[in-house]
Amino acid sequence: MTARSTSPFAFFRNFIPQRFRRDITVVPVVRLNGVIGAAVPLRPGLTLQGVARTLERAFSVRGARAVALIVNSPGGSPAQSHLIYRRIRELADEKKLSVLIFIEDVGASGGYMLACAGDEIIADTFSIVGSIGVVGGSFGFPELMKKLGVERRVYTAGERKVTLDPFLPEKPDDVKRIKAIQKDIHEHFIALVKERRGGKLNGADKTLFSGEFWTASSARDLGLIDQIGDLRSVLRARYGEKVRTPVISGERRLFGLRLPGSSMIERFAQEGGLTADAISAVEARAIWARFGL
Repeated sequence: MTARSTSPFAFFRNFIPQRFRRDITVVPVVRLNGVIGAAVPLRPGLTLQGVARTLERAFSVRGARAVALIVNSPGGSPAQSHLIYRRIRELADEKKLSVLIFIEDVGASGGYMLACAGDEIIADTFSIVGSIGVVGGSFGFPELMKKLGVERRVYTAGERKVTLDPFLPEKPDDVKRIKAIQKDIHEHFIALVKERRGGKLNGADKTLFSGEFWTASSARDLGLIDQIGDLRSVLRARYGEKVRTPVISGERRLFGLRLPGSSMIERFAQEGGLTADAISAVEARAIWARFGL
């Protein structure tokens, strides 16, 4: 019988804090939560400016094996969705790290575009996934204006400067132009999904890109996600029980409040203060409500 040898390092390793140990896998986690796009001071939305620092910190964690992104978004601005998507892919390629996406309540529309930045997409059983389409809406008040005896006066240089003015009767040409723009955005969205999901997609384009959304099991059957699960169980199964998942935050906060220096007061004044925030809250609520949330 041979004596079991133990190196001094193996003994002292148990006393080293986990964050300094190289024998424990690290997968930094970033949360991408909320409506994507324009925001007001009291109700920030997801924008590249708001998440860029967080993403850069996550992809710079020493010894990281992958980066996990938790997506919980019903969509919003297609431009901001794409900018965030591109930054994720640029960092993944630069750092040679795989990206694991975990969808929570919703990964739909622009939220699904963010999910497509992942090398794998995992969703909860009850997650809502899809809505690969483009939507826009407005209100019209021309009849109300007449009843109130209010006259709308608009002065422009450029005959098409004013489009879909809610206080003027809807013009067929305006609708035609906005639909053409939506179609162009939709085609780019479809191309992005096909590029990222490739041969995993399993369904007719008419179904996949109709704007419809599904629960996780149907989304998996259609190839829109790779598996059903949650961050903790998937990462433990893949990297071991001791995998570390530090949540990365880009903003410096004190007691949950943003520290001075972000010109918040100036932005508050420029964007209309509480009135703008109330409008933003209604718009965000309407976007979430499309998915029954």
